[in-house]
Amino acid sequence: MTGTSSPPGTIDVLVVDDDFMVARVHRTFVERVEPFHVVGVASTGEQAVAAVDELRPDLVLLDLYLPDGFGLDVIPRLRTAGHDCDVMVISAAREADSVRGAVRHGVVDYLLKPFEFEELRSRLQRYAAQRGRLLTTVVRGQADVDRVLAGATAPASTAGALPKGMSVETAELIEATLRAADGTLSATECATLTGISRVSARRYLEYFHSTGSADVSLRYGVAGRPERRYSWRM
Repeated sequence: MTGTSSPPGTIDVLVVDDDFMVARVHRTFVERVEPFHVVGVASTGEQAVAAVDELRPDLVLLDLYLPDGFGLDVIPRLRTAGHDCDVMVISAAREADSVRGAVRHGVVDYLLKPFEFEELRSRLQRYAAQRGRLLTTVVRGQADVDRVLAGATAPASTAGALPKGMSVETAELIEATLRAADGTLSATECATLTGISRVSARRYLEYFHSTGSADVSLRYGVAGRPERRYSWRM
């Protein structure tokens, strides 16, 4: 569980996964991305809490299906203990409740297994850029605060200015739901999964389509107009 000391400027990472082979792959992937350094590996929630106590990582890559409990339950334990490390979920959990729970717990990203190295690398690099902005920003006024909040809480696709009436939190939830979907989603299905109205879901989905982040396909064979179905563009 213990790791080696890291040189200044590195981002220390704790990998949490109950499958030691998967954990080894994740560790290898992370070590290939500068300036990340894996300081330890844990296979249970208890080990994860103990490892954070000992190793003080900057980022935890957290699986959700752990042998001693659900991974998201680890996060409030870390906060209660006073740890402010960031958490990135890496899991096969596609349930909407898992995605919504991860958003409510403030995770910095949610990556579905299985994935390729390039997908993890892009997310780690995005996280490193956001972290750098948070550490170096000097707040002189509201505009500086807004830039920090947008960069720290929103995925790359939603970090920019959203249309009037849209919120970063809802956009983040819609994106996470699309990413986790096994195939395409209609506005009605997306609304059911996220707990928002169909009209609101359709508006966010169309926004993502207009920015090039989501693809739209048409399903024919039903009464009336063809159904518009959305998928996240990887």
